[in-house]
Amino acid sequence: MIELEQVSKSYGLKTAVDGLSLRIEAGELFAFLGPNGAGKTTTIKMICGLLFPSSGRIKVGGFDMRTEGDRARQLLSYVPDQPFLYEKLTGREFLQFIADMYALPPDLGREQMAHVIDLFALREFVDDLTESYSHGMRQRTVFAAALLHQPRVLVVDEPTVGLDPKSVRELKDLLRKESKRGVTVFLSTHSLDIAQELADRIGVVANGRLIGCGTLDTLRKQTELQGSLEDVFLKLTEETTSPTRDLAAADPK
Repeated sequence: MIELEQVSKSYGLKTAVDGLSLRIEAGELFAFLGPNGAGKTTTIKMICGLLFPSSGRIKVGGFDMRTEGDRARQLLSYVPDQPFLYEKLTGREFLQFIADMYALPPDLGREQMAHVIDLFALREFVDDLTESYSHGMRQRTVFAAALLHQPRVLVVDEPTVGLDPKSVRELKDLLRKESKRGVTVFLSTHSLDIAQELADRIGVVANGRLIGCGTLDTLRKQTELQGSLEDVFLKLTEETTSPTRDLAAADPK
């Protein structure tokens, strides 16, 4: 569902992403990890069509993001780390705006709105202006909007920031459910515990380069460790100071 072929992105002399290749299948829950400044946000923006790569190619659902971006974006939803809402709209008006933007037929739009309002327990506040929403209420509304058009690809950036433990548990259950339903979930997070618990495969980037990719067992073999994902992640990222780093163990699938 998501394919990156030798994707690079530069800003002047700064290379944010360097020759990144990945293939993520339908129904896979893929965790994308890296230290600050590793190129995660740039990669996410390129997958979503908000940026174009300097070189290489990105496909979503078989559609090239550069030449068939409109068709690719119809398959995709993006939940950023800071949930954005139009504050002078109610939650219901915001959901209707999203339904109209994706050109959902009126009957289907009403049906889907009712579904996500119940799914995310929005009914108590969905008719209030979103400027009055707490962070948790905003996050729930943004996720409801993201799932409104039944996307085949869900890109999520740091979704647990500011959430209480109950909301985090509900979010993890949701991501599992969507993955089992066949949705490709691309999850960028600093929460290594959540990545270890949820992910089918894990990709680790540093300095714009993919330095490890595969199951946790694959990454353990690569690092010759039997510890937690935290142990593996720290060893991988500490070793990137060497310019001769061997990436042969990476498993882009």
